[in-house]
Amino acid sequence: MKYEKLSIRLQEVGEFVPQDAVLLDIGSDHAYLPIHLVRMGRIKSAIAGEVVQGPYDSAKSNVVDFGLSDSITVRLASGLAAFDPEIDSVDTITIAGMGGHLIADILGEGQEKLAQISRLILQPNNGEWYLRNWLQAHQFQISHEMILTENDKLYEIIVACPSKILIELSEDDLRFGPILRREKSEVFRLKWQSELRAHQAILSQIPVSAADKRQEFLDKIAKIEEVLDVSK
Repeated sequence: MKYEKLSIRLQEVGEFVPQDAVLLDIGSDHAYLPIHLVRMGRIKSAIAGEVVQGPYDSAKSNVVDFGLSDSITVRLASGLAAFDPEIDSVDTITIAGMGGHLIADILGEGQEKLAQISRLILQPNNGEWYLRNWLQAHQFQISHEMILTENDKLYEIIVACPSKILIELSEDDLRFGPILRREKSEVFRLKWQSELRAHQAILSQIPVSAADKRQEFLDKIAKIEEVLDVSK
């Protein structure tokens, strides 16, 4: 196998994996992330879970080609069904490149298995509000967030840990990210400036007679401007 350099997106996901973790990578595709982390000496071992036969075969082949079969197990399974908490000492889960709704569904379907998990590292392609809301509802506290751009696409990474104390997120936290909106990085501003322009364009097409619809977009625009400190 020719080793493909890990994408910036997956490199950043990997940076949030704790040293000596036992990893479950759901939707592992070619198993690039587990292979990368084992080769770095970052993790003790990993399970690469894949629900589709083709990517499963590819991942298994790659692990064998790198001689990492003792460190990485590839399993054909859906979501959290890829590990057994009574046998596998998984403590960290990565799910990258899926929609936020699907990630939440995967976690929800295997929720009883999350008791032993100390860190979730999630990279939704969309539906960030929904995913943050799910984490809050199931007592996972967001500890880190990151927003990055790669190949003209924007990605958010959400890291969450179990918490016995329910920390309620505001609507702004859910929408913009509790950490991202405080840090207001250049990429964060880029994303929401684009959203602002899109909302303004839509507003310009809404007739004055549709007062409720216009107000909806006026409120959205005002909120983005507030978060971005547009007046400053």
